[in-house]
Amino acid sequence: MDTFHDQEALGDFGMPARMMTEHLLEPVAKGSVTSRLGPLEKVHAFWFAGMSCDGCTVSVTGATTPSIESLLLGAHPGLPRLILHHPVVNVESGPNYLRAHEEAIQGKLDAPYVIILEGSITDETLAMDTGGYWVGQGEEPWGPNGEHRTVTTDEWIARLAPGAAASIAIGTCATWGGVPAAEGNPTGAMSLMDFLGKDYRSALGVPVVNIPGCAPVGDNFTETAAAILYFLQGFGPLPEFDELGRPAWLFGDTVHRHCVRGAYYEEGDFADDFGDKECLVEIGCWGPVVNCNITERGAINHHGGCMNAGGACIGCTMPGFPDKFTPFYTRSPGSAVSSTASRLMGGIIKPLRNITNAHLNREVRWDREGAVPSAWSREKSEPGVVADVFHRFYDKLRRSGDTARNPGEVWGKRVEATQRSGGSATATMAADDVHDRIGNGSDNHRADES
Repeated sequence: MDTFHDQEALGDFGMPARMMTEHLLEPVAKGSVTSRLGPLEKVHAFWFAGMSCDGCTVSVTGATTPSIESLLLGAHPGLPRLILHHPVVNVESGPNYLRAHEEAIQGKLDAPYVIILEGSITDETLAMDTGGYWVGQGEEPWGPNGEHRTVTTDEWIARLAPGAAASIAIGTCATWGGVPAAEGNPTGAMSLMDFLGKDYRSALGVPVVNIPGCAPVGDNFTETAAAILYFLQGFGPLPEFDELGRPAWLFGDTVHRHCVRGAYYEEGDFADDFGDKECLVEIGCWGPVVNCNITERGAINHHGGCMNAGGACIGCTMPGFPDKFTPFYTRSPGSAVSSTASRLMGGIIKPLRNITNAHLNREVRWDREGAVPSAWSREKSEPGVVADVFHRFYDKLRRSGDTARNPGEVWGKRVEATQRSGGSATATMAADDVHDRIGNGSDNHRADES
């Protein structure tokens, strides 16, 4: 196609600010051609929406490390300024919004570009059979005799992907197909990776980058985007990705390994209802087998996140979602074995830990005196014979390898008043002992002077 909009004829149509978003932000951007580190002053990013709920857009606009605003303004040292072409946040609309897209296809764009897909790609050949389309973004004069026709997301991706510096899929719909691709869907929905194929490489040799989640953690996207921009700028190698194109440092561990409720699982304590503080595996949490970092990173500004806020993991970052995780909020078959084993082990570990915890919650002096000097503990009984025997045995094991326990003179060592009086001395007796020591010390000092 060599027919495009006549930009001069359009004038300011579709531009309420009477300028492109790029030009609107340029005066307040932090970098310029002369001050920017590296060869690139800017990189264009074309954001496309497939079968999407726009949740990924909402997540990214809430990112903080780095924020989308800082990327747009070029606020990070060494990073090129990101020129985002997004159907929701751009000031221009209509044909003027598509100006940069046209220039990219024509090879006239003034900087490298990346493509970003939110939502799954549909099989537009199914819709064409009835003369329609599933997902479109704008119109171009590419119809018969130069007539305007809707351009589908599929077509934009197919045209722009070969020349892109990188192709990024954000959200589970774009990375794996997600809910729109669930069994029984009529659209033939698929992921960006399925659409482009296993042999796809960007213009710089980068396979499809996948950042899953429904919706994803916004910081996961902006952090990965920043890492790719540093690579494009020549400041480092491409960061490590796993065999599915996920950032390895973000999706290398399962939810369970960093879950705030993981210790309850180890001790065999499981929640019966939502709202309970214990491990959620028994009420439908898939955390032990799902690759995601939301429990350690949080949802927004390092706060929240499914399990942190009491929600069970339903596997939304995984390629098998949702078909392989339904029905939601019911115990998974595999948890019957692991949770039973956890209960058996936890039935031994938890009581032992409680005994040790009770021992470590006491000062050594309280053990000698046989009482805790706190009115809060007046109704709490002292450790029994069994606990006392365990504590003594535990201390013996703990100090068995301590070289400081070897025989020898230790500077400052003295016999406690509580020890001399058989463990029943009062604070008054200890005070009298201190006064006696002070008095003897003074007499000895005067004797030395004489």
